[in-house]
Amino acid sequence: MDLGLFTMPIHPPSRTYAETLKEDRELFVLADKLGFTEGFVGEHITDAAETITSGLIFIAWLLRETERIRLGTGTINLPNHHPAMVAAEVAMVDHMAEGRFIMGISPGGLMSDAEAMGNLGRNRGAMFLEAIEQVLAIWAGEAPYDLKGEFWEISTAKTLMRDLGQGIIKQPYQSPHPPIVVTAASPFSSSASQAAERGWELISANFLQPKWVASHWPKFVEGAAKAGRAPDPKTWRVAKSIFVADDRSVAERYATEAGGPYHFYYRSLFTKLKSGGRAVQFKLDPDQPDDSLSVETIVDQLVIRGDVDQVVDGILAFREEVGDFGTLLYAGHDWQDPDLARRSMRLMAEEVMPRVNAALG
Repeated sequence: MDLGLFTMPIHPPSRTYAETLKEDRELFVLADKLGFTEGFVGEHITDAAETITSGLIFIAWLLRETERIRLGTGTINLPNHHPAMVAAEVAMVDHMAEGRFIMGISPGGLMSDAEAMGNLGRNRGAMFLEAIEQVLAIWAGEAPYDLKGEFWEISTAKTLMRDLGQGIIKQPYQSPHPPIVVTAASPFSSSASQAAERGWELISANFLQPKWVASHWPKFVEGAAKAGRAPDPKTWRVAKSIFVADDRSVAERYATEAGGPYHFYYRSLFTKLKSGGRAVQFKLDPDQPDDSLSVETIVDQLVIRGDVDQVVDGILAFREEVGDFGTLLYAGHDWQDPDLARRSMRLMAEEVMPRVNAALG
């Protein structure tokens, strides 16, 4: 099992913006030094806590400071972008990364982003599919293009100057394009089957109960079968909130106490999802009333924490419940205590994962 990184991120809005951006950068630089194989970063436009507004810009910032880690958008929220701009910007970043880029895409889940971009009442799922189909058509085709959809039309026929390069969008560095991944963030997610049908890969979000994470791979297998593809669990990435410390009591306090970074993270997510009637991720029974849930119970159920022994056991038990997967994505959280946060990542890379992999054989 490989070790990767996924961060949205979520920081207390009271923190200085420049400071949290530098902290997020250090998170990825440290992950690179510790041998994490890949790292994904989310994007949100209208949230003072979820503060990276462009995954592509952030990745461009990281490329000169990292050496080995593959960097991915987690995700580009396609309804909020024009497909021609996505095709051009992803191609540029892919060339900058020279093969270290992974393209994560989604319809986007932050409702205030959808409202700000005029998409709140629109079919964002349909927009998502049209956008990625047009991006892929641009990369596979030639200018002047002739793409007509329900939401966007793309052509440079009136202004094309082929000999000068005007009207042409560059193709990516990786051929035919960077690996494409989608995030599954609900039980029995249709995103998993749609991804498999199209030859894309899958990330399961870290804020689902394990029983719902376990529902994703069968959906992926179902989609792969429709397309005549052979699914490989090594391509499945699963994100998980984990905190490792040298002392068990320190780990328990930091990972669960009210006001701590993990408690803040799940309070933020739960409140936002509950307000939109989308809190099923946190439930053991879909019919369970939202009001019966508490942040304390959610944190207790979804955060693996403890010393090295406890975390190794927790990861192995989690994998036993959800099934075989190829990459464990360590979820990034606010560095309320930078020393503890750095130590957790180091213990994860240097002690926990070698023991997990030894147990897996």
